[in-house]
Amino acid sequence: MAQIVAQQASMTAAEFEAWAQLPENAERRLELVMGEMRDVVSNNYASAVAARISGFLFVYLQKHPMGYLTGADGGYCVGDDRYIPDVAYISQQRQPQPSREAYNPQPPDLAVEVLSPSDDLHVVRRKVTNYLAVGVVVWLVLPEERAVEVYAPGQAVQRLGEKETLSGGELLPGFSLPIKEIFPA
Repeated sequence: MAQIVAQQASMTAAEFEAWAQLPENAERRLELVMGEMRDVVSNNYASAVAARISGFLFVYLQKHPMGYLTGADGGYCVGDDRYIPDVAYISQQRQPQPSREAYNPQPPDLAVEVLSPSDDLHVVRRKVTNYLAVGVVVWLVLPEERAVEVYAPGQAVQRLGEKETLSGGELLPGFSLPIKEIFPA
């Protein structure tokens, strides 16, 4: 997950979307978390980790064309919040065509958030809770610990270390990724 820099408090989703669509904000990556607008700022290591995960998912989806993959510029509506996960997947079953909206009105099926050292853990946990509330599976990647926490609605969190393998489960059948492959040497 990219570092988030707070900008303004107490915005509604409609106010946020209007503000985010202004021409002067076209180059900014903005999220609305708990009514607070935030600039999303990434660091190179977190970005490299997200790119590796995206690459593995891309190859899988090339062989199993069952949905769409977005990177750190693809926004989603998650309840009243607006998030930009580092990597996300949405199935064709839920959305037959890719969204062309700045913030896809459908939440993703899978959100991958790569934790940066400067992230506010309270905000990250709130986002995970909100994702789960709308049925999103979350892979929270912890680069400093070289681990991944898997959150799925109605299930206990699963923590995977470097010697374990991340599974796509029912969402991405047959997808598997050794945790050690996620992190650059």
